[in-house]
Amino acid sequence: MPRLRIVAAAIAVLAAAGCGTDSGAADPVSAPPAPAPAPVDPAQVQANELGRIPVLMYHRIVATPASVYDRTPDDFRAELERLARENYVPVTTADFAAGRIDIPAGTHPVVLTFDDGDPTQITLGPDGTPAPGSAIRILLDVAAAHPGFRPVASLYVNADPFGGGPAGTAALRWLHDNGFEVGNHTFSHLNLRTASTDKARTDIVRGDTLIRDALPGYRPATLALPFGATPRPPEVAAHGDGYDYSGVLLVGANPAPSPFAEEFKPLAIPRIRSEGPAGEEAEFGSTVWLDKMAASPTTRYTSDGNPAVISYPTGKAAPAAQYAAAASPY
Repeated sequence: MPRLRIVAAAIAVLAAAGCGTDSGAADPVSAPPAPAPAPVDPAQVQANELGRIPVLMYHRIVATPASVYDRTPDDFRAELERLARENYVPVTTADFAAGRIDIPAGTHPVVLTFDDGDPTQITLGPDGTPAPGSAIRILLDVAAAHPGFRPVASLYVNADPFGGGPAGTAALRWLHDNGFEVGNHTFSHLNLRTASTDKARTDIVRGDTLIRDALPGYRPATLALPFGATPRPPEVAAHGDGYDYSGVLLVGANPAPSPFAEEFKPLAIPRIRSEGPAGEEAEFGSTVWLDKMAASPTTRYTSDGNPAVISYPTGKAAPAAQYAAAASPY
């Protein structure tokens, strides 16, 4: 169980740290370790780790939107500021799908995803960092102003990501080196539903290979379906010769179940399009959904701050069977 393995891994690291050889030199003076945070009563923060999670979908960040998939830089910044004010903490799709949600008590996970590898998402400036006005620069700026708001996201790329060439490869490497997830969006943005099984697998493998060639030693963990089109059979999107994904993202159009809930389907994770309250399809957009979740706080995922257990109010459906040992109703 992913959350229980976190505890086991931590114990292993501590044990290994105490197994060094004696060099005869005096130990350096170091500051005492910071005290562990005091346990939090799940009821006090209304923890519900079986609640819903917004997985937000972005494409281009441009001054003049040309489609419902575009947001202006100001709109994008305002949405991130709202998430920070409402105690959302970004996690990657890979961590979400695997149940690795280790965030402070009382906060809510949010997954920020970007499709198509557009240069407006990240372009590196002369100093080698994301350029002003790019989506990742805005995310970094908001995170700096709100220290609890982690600057992480999942970016799904096709051929020639972020403009292609050496600049695109450098952007991929910057993302990887700074804790962002790079995911597959197929090589040619292929409609996997209408493609043959062989063609679908080939295009997924080509996209996966592109990422691995740019990032030696890294293996993509998740895939975003172009057009939200699921192949037949659906397993083709997740598993094949040369790729094995823990999560597959759809296009719409509602919050995702908790990864610990019985109804969670890792091969069909819904997303919410980033859109303002006056957009063409605003009822499916992020502003409306975040309003709904704020109005019904007990339905959204709220962390208990303890990654070893899954806290939820008594009376709600229990977690999926594989998480039964971690269940902690209150």
